[in-house]
Amino acid sequence: MSPAEHHAREATRITELVESAAAGDWARPSPVAEWTALDVVKHLIEWPRGFLQGAGIELPALDVEAGPSAAWKQHVTDIQAILDDPAGRTLSNPHTGTKPVEEAIDQFYTGDVWMHSWDLAKALGREPDLDQERCAAALAAMTPIEQLLRDSGQFGPAVPVTPDASPQDKLVAFIGRDPAWQA
Repeated sequence: MSPAEHHAREATRITELVESAAAGDWARPSPVAEWTALDVVKHLIEWPRGFLQGAGIELPALDVEAGPSAAWKQHVTDIQAILDDPAGRTLSNPHTGTKPVEEAIDQFYTGDVWMHSWDLAKALGREPDLDQERCAAALAAMTPIEQLLRDSGQFGPAVPVTPDASPQDKLVAFIGRDPAWQA
C-alpha cells in the first residue's frame, strides 16, 4: 500500500468518528491523561502541520475548536494532497533525519492517526477495532525499541495486562493506555 493509500484508509476511519461526534462529545475525556476528545483531534491536526515545515510546507492554521469536523476534513484534504503529489520534496528533522516527505508522513503521522483512532473512539464511547493482526505486528516492531520509545516521552508507562489479552489490548497497554478504560 502506498503512503497515499495508507493515509486515505486511516483518515477514513477517524473521519467517521469525527463526523459522528455531537457538539457535546468534544469535551468528553479521552484515555490520554488530561486530554479530551477535542484534544485528540487537535493533536492530529496541529503537530503534523508543524512537522511538515521541515519540508518547507506551510499549511495554514486551522481553528479546531470552532469546528472540529470542518478542521479535520480540511486537514485530511491538505495531507492527502501532499501524499498524492509529493513533488520530490524531502523532510528534514533533527530527530528523524532527512526522508522523502511521503515516507516521513507515512512513518510518523499516519501510524499516529491509526493509534489515536482508538483514543477518539473510546472517548466517544465506542469500541474501536484496530485489527488484531496489525496490532500484533505493531507490538512486535515496537517491543525491541521499547526504551527508545519510552525515552521519547511519546508513550506512558506500560499498563499490565494478562498474557491472554488480545493483541489490541496488549498494544494499547504497551503505549500506556488502559484497555478497559471507559468514558
